[in-house]
Amino acid sequence: MVDIVTLTLNPSVDLSLSVDHVVDTVKLRCSEPRKDAGGGGVNVARVLKRLGSNCLAVYLAGGAVGACLAELLDAERVDGKCIAIEGGTRENVTVLETSTRKEYRFVMPGPTLTELEWRRCLNELEALDPAPRYVVASGSLPPGVPHDFYARVARWAHTNGVRMALDASGDALAAALDVGVFLVKPSLDELRALAHAPLAEPPQWREAAQHLVERGAARIVALSLGSRGAFFATAGHVVALPAPPVTVVSAVGAGDSFLAAIIWALDHEASHEQALRYAIAAGSAAVLRAGTALCDTADVIRLYRDSYELAPAVGG
Repeated sequence: MVDIVTLTLNPSVDLSLSVDHVVDTVKLRCSEPRKDAGGGGVNVARVLKRLGSNCLAVYLAGGAVGACLAELLDAERVDGKCIAIEGGTRENVTVLETSTRKEYRFVMPGPTLTELEWRRCLNELEALDPAPRYVVASGSLPPGVPHDFYARVARWAHTNGVRMALDASGDALAAALDVGVFLVKPSLDELRALAHAPLAEPPQWREAAQHLVERGAARIVALSLGSRGAFFATAGHVVALPAPPVTVVSAVGAGDSFLAAIIWALDHEASHEQALRYAIAAGSAAVLRAGTALCDTADVIRLYRDSYELAPAVGG
């Protein structure tokens, strides 16, 4: 039985490199690029594997880049189920300007999927027997996929008693929340869009998050605020915690590490406060590493210990 399934319709191979200055027209001499498997659900699966979870990454991929993606996941011993598509998987590029420490991210739209291809993804979920305890749907929807795709996954999760965690944006996020999910991880901008309000102050953030819970959109709203920490909103209760001070190398993948640690902790029957502590530690650990390297388990444990309390062992 698979405990956790992650779902990625628009994965990528992420290239990260550095250059002294980013300027137009001239040739820029860059560092040797680093390659990582990428895309929201893929990244969550990579972190869950490091934490010792029994996880399956379901993703759609094609072409030479898709083959590279599968090789990168195999190298990390991440169990994957690739649904082949005709189009080529995208590559994303992150450039660190070393003179300023600014990071530039170039994100591609991804291949256009046919109805047959995205429906095969739903069929893969429906074929899981027994159903997993959690499904984590994370990342953008590529061209050709209807905006209610995650809503369809939410309905499948409800029917099969699966806890769905969602990290999405725009119409895809709103449609899924109309059905209702177990956990949603919006950014502050996404929370503002859902609330149709500027939400200028922290009390307004908490009120908007709790409103999502009250209307049945999610049982847990997990809002990560970067260096300002994060909070969990549930029915009638909010847990808020600060983030440890860290030196940021790259912000890529911090949110995916944050979400993966939440699911790992909740799957191990942690309290909401413990899960939030692990999530903040994982997100903070991720920014210590370049590109899409994601968090290192040793850093997660160290930051948890230093910031909160002695952490139980993780990994396997």
